[in-house]
Amino acid sequence: MQQQEQILCAILDAGELLLTAGAEVARVEDTIRRMAKAYGFVRADVLTITASMVVTAQTEKGEVLTQTRRILRRETNMQRIEAVNALSRDVCTQPMQLEQFYVRLDAVRNIDDGPRWRKPLAYLIIAGAFTVFFGGTWRDAIAAMLCSMVLYLVGRMGTRIDLQPLVLTMISAAVMCFAVVVTVWIGLGQKLDYIIIGNIMLLIPGIALVTSLRDMIVGDTISGLLGALEALIRALAIAAGCAIVLMQLGGLV
Repeated sequence: MQQQEQILCAILDAGELLLTAGAEVARVEDTIRRMAKAYGFVRADVLTITASMVVTAQTEKGEVLTQTRRILRRETNMQRIEAVNALSRDVCTQPMQLEQFYVRLDAVRNIDDGPRWRKPLAYLIIAGAFTVFFGGTWRDAIAAMLCSMVLYLVGRMGTRIDLQPLVLTMISAAVMCFAVVVTVWIGLGQKLDYIIIGNIMLLIPGIALVTSLRDMIVGDTISGLLGALEALIRALAIAAGCAIVLMQLGGLV
């Protein structure tokens, strides 16, 4: 019985890694069910929403095990999702020993995200490109790229001190907006609104919104609605952060 509880806990760990990496609910539930079946459970009922996971599994002897997991933070990490999917396929092909399973899970948790310069480079390209796309000049693009680095540093600091995501989003938007105003005041940027829009594109929760819509399409209505509401609230936080700064500084300059 204790061995089966440990196996179920490890399977739930894999599901948690998927969900916190931004995987859709249907993928998480299907992965947990398949892995539970591979380890000899005759039935596994999984309920997953954006903030919680509950798994009830039945053994061949008729014993019923239930475990739950609270999800406090989500991000987007496609590399981690791919790694958990590979682990799931390996388990379904040939169930591995529990110790080896935990070794693979630790490897997924500590997976290398690649060179650290890739993310700030992406910030630079996205901010500059969208600023030009919406009608800004090359000077606006340079200003937007500089402000995107401010946005990146604020995000890094907020994550390091474990700041609540909604609060971090609002603070990031406010600091970014102030940085944009400064670039216009010193004469580097010309069109404040285009520079702000270029940087806001870095904060918009587009992937979260698309994932929530996909959840609703496949029938996971509760998770889809929660995800869509979370994306909407984050969008409002972005607007509030920018509005606070602009109102204090007298609006657009």
